[in-house]
Amino acid sequence: MHRIAVVAVQPVLSFDVSIPLMIFNSVPQYEVRVCAVRPGPMPTVGGPDIVVPYGLEGPAGADTVIAVGSGGAEAPAEVLDALRTAAAGGVRIASLCTGAFVLAQAGLLDGRRATTHWGLADDLAARFPAVDVQPDRLFVEDGGIYTSAGAAAAIDLCLHLVRVDYGASVANTVARLAVVPPVRPGGQSQFIETPLPPERGTSLAPTRAWALERLDLPLTLADLARHAGTSVRTLTRRFRAETGLSPLQWLLQRRIHRARELLETTGLPMDLVAEKSGLGSSDSLRKHMAAQVGVTPTAYRASFNRARTGIR
Repeated sequence: MHRIAVVAVQPVLSFDVSIPLMIFNSVPQYEVRVCAVRPGPMPTVGGPDIVVPYGLEGPAGADTVIAVGSGGAEAPAEVLDALRTAAAGGVRIASLCTGAFVLAQAGLLDGRRATTHWGLADDLAARFPAVDVQPDRLFVEDGGIYTSAGAAAAIDLCLHLVRVDYGASVANTVARLAVVPPVRPGGQSQFIETPLPPERGTSLAPTRAWALERLDLPLTLADLARHAGTSVRTLTRRFRAETGLSPLQWLLQRRIHRARELLETTGLPMDLVAEKSGLGSSDSLRKHMAAQVGVTPTAYRASFNRARTGIR
């Protein structure tokens, strides 16, 4: 059982508390505890009060501790001490949105890369100059400490932690249950030019769905543009506006994700994994896995292709 302690620090959004509960409680191998300086009712910003079941004994014995809330305000000394103790014990530490300010106050982000909501990134950098703030990242991992931007990026980070713990297949299932897109890479920008599809019905979502069904084919920019009924130049501009990525970057990420699923859930030879994921050859698969995931396909399969229970 992987124990997760969510440490809520006022002021806190009820949404920020609910995200880890929604994501991690979908996986039977997790046990999630919401903690605070004092258990009991806690007011939230712009939402209903929540009931916090646990005090700061919650992080003791946890495998992951996630700080949420604070909005940049000073966190209680007891919270900072609990976070330092957990980090010193080798516990995985994370924050969602403005929880990065809590980790920074505890000194856990000194000399590390970190992110937070883009609207508060300048404040984080000014108040904590020892932190290398990355304002354009969805989430950042540095030395076993994870920080995320706000709202949907917090979901991305929680899904990423599920993928780290139990693989891409389980993370994809959780994403489907939550009705959110599959894991987006942390390096994707927080900023996109068109947050919502245009009302004229010109979203490229149908083309992306079409491409996902054909990842094993040698898709080109011309193929994508032809399906979208537009020029390559317009396709590239609109693709980046909607996803924050170029079409080829997006295709590569989806293909690597498909390869990870195949490595986790099948015993296919590496050449077939590469072919079915659209990465060409086993050499190409090895190169891209090493660059994007940090391990070879063989090492990844050894780590993740094991029997799993629970979600199917």
